[in-house]
Amino acid sequence: MTVSLFSFVDLYRRQLDAAAHLLTKGADFATTNGVSEQDMLGWRLADDMHPLSFQLMVVINFTRSWTARVADLPVPEPVTADLDLAAYRAAIADAKAFLATITADQFAGRDDVPLTVQLGETMEPTLPAAQWLTVFGTTNIYFHLSMVYAILRMKGVKIGKMDLFAAGL
Repeated sequence: MTVSLFSFVDLYRRQLDAAAHLLTKGADFATTNGVSEQDMLGWRLADDMHPLSFQLMVVINFTRSWTARVADLPVPEPVTADLDLAAYRAAIADAKAFLATITADQFAGRDDVPLTVQLGETMEPTLPAAQWLTVFGTTNIYFHLSMVYAILRMKGVKIGKMDLFAAGL
């Protein structure tokens, strides 16, 4: 079975739905327990790890940037990690709206197109578009979404594996 790169658009939309669902669960828990929105967004799994806000930022930015690059579209302006709850919700909605504009035709024949991307200050690898999307982009989205889940679980939010399937199976 051959998987179309376009199928990742729906996969990423589902991850945005999961992020929105987890964010709502976390916000409800924080409110119930007298935790400020700012404090909740600053929760960390470990002191040397990025906070919840950063994890959300990466999920939002990667769903848009990697689909845009592979479809040869301009990369949307990234969101920052200093948003408030309403702005994260709006950014998730904007990312879903962006994904809804992408068509299968924009991915056609793009699997092996070489893309060179600057990563940090020292790396600028060139990889086939399909590898960027299916390996690098997807791995990072799942990692950071898992960190959102883990941070919330560690703080006592009542969530389970099924909360990662907020958009259904």
